[in-house]
Amino acid sequence: MKPLRLLTLILLLLAAGLASAAPDWDQLDPAQQRILAQLKDRWDSLPEARRERLLKGVQRWRRMSPEQRRRARANLERWRRLSPEKRARLRERLKRFRALRPEQRQRIRERIRHFRQLPPERRRALRKRWQSLSPRERQRARHRFLAPRRGRPRR
Repeated sequence: MKPLRLLTLILLLLAAGLASAAPDWDQLDPAQQRILAQLKDRWDSLPEARRERLLKGVQRWRRMSPEQRRRARANLERWRRLSPEKRARLRERLKRFRALRPEQRQRIRERIRHFRQLPPERRRALRKRWQSLSPRERQRARHRFLAPRRGRPRR
């Protein structure tokens, strides 16, 4: 490749990289700054990938209904009250969940939705039953839980 073409290609790639870079604090619009106000002093020193994730979060926040925002605030407050150990366990569970195949994740979501629709006394009975299982029995139950249903649906 000729040196001039190579230089042009390098400059184009650099320009493309700069164009996609997460903006500095002063480049955020007022609404973004208002939502991210707690990060103002640290924003420019955050890694670019983190700033991009935060900006995507701002976009999601803007699309939320007031009820969705209320639930998100409540969930964040509940997360903040958790012990560091509990947070670490939850992060690990999320990591394992994300490592599952998409159809397994979908099955889990469907079964959680089903569980939440059960009457409270039925949910309590199922939790109590789960807690009484041995580690080996729990492992088998998890395996069955992730396996596709065959034949007739359960009642």
